[in-house]
Amino acid sequence: MRDLVYPPVVAFAKTAFTVLDLKIRRTGTEHVPRTGGALIAINHISYVDFILGGYGALPAKRLVRFMAKEVLFRNRYSGPLMRGMHHIPVDREAGAASYQQALDHLAAGELVGVFPEATISRSFELKEFKSGTVRMAAEAGVPVLPMILWGTQRMFTKDHPRDFTRHRPISISIGAPITVTPDDDPTEATTHLRSTMSGMLDETIRSYPEQPAGAWWLPAAYGGSAPTPEEAQQLDLEELARRAAKRQ
Repeated sequence: MRDLVYPPVVAFAKTAFTVLDLKIRRTGTEHVPRTGGALIAINHISYVDFILGGYGALPAKRLVRFMAKEVLFRNRYSGPLMRGMHHIPVDREAGAASYQQALDHLAAGELVGVFPEATISRSFELKEFKSGTVRMAAEAGVPVLPMILWGTQRMFTKDHPRDFTRHRPISISIGAPITVTPDDDPTEATTHLRSTMSGMLDETIRSYPEQPAGAWWLPAAYGGSAPTPEEAQQLDLEELARRAAKRQ
């Protein structure tokens, strides 16, 4: 697969990271395979997660094809970039095509990035996972690599203004590959993946260099003022209702 757009975008992102002087800490990068297909499962806390998620695979000299909302591919600005980087458009009302495209990428030995929560978590804790991640890995015969991002929510997330303050710490943690087979129960495999990533998230939050009490970007369970998972779920429902009303 020819990549004429991706390398310049990566170079631009690296330059932006340097200008912002982001303190990026990557751990577990040795788990990213140098060759062959793999599915990277990432927690979702901000609009820039796909940028930092892809950065986590760069030490292995790999590019990640992300499954992303189809609307991004129709946008006049992001569309050409998303298509040029061979990301995968996801139409939630016609998901079979994107699922097959992801399988084709995996069969071709590509890394595919997915967000098992599907949408950004307002609580910054893990939401419930969709089973598509483990089903896809089992069908493609590739491992799942759990990845946790932290600090990206401080830059650009739901319900808060963008804030690209310099010198901000960002954590990228990659866990050991998880094998899923067609004989595994998808529900149990999804529960195992979520449990693994929950433990990684807890460790990542606790080791993050900044822990200000009451911070909006810190989960309530860790002394922050972010919505609880229950409150976040209610906010999500209200957002869906507003969107439905707007479509009507």
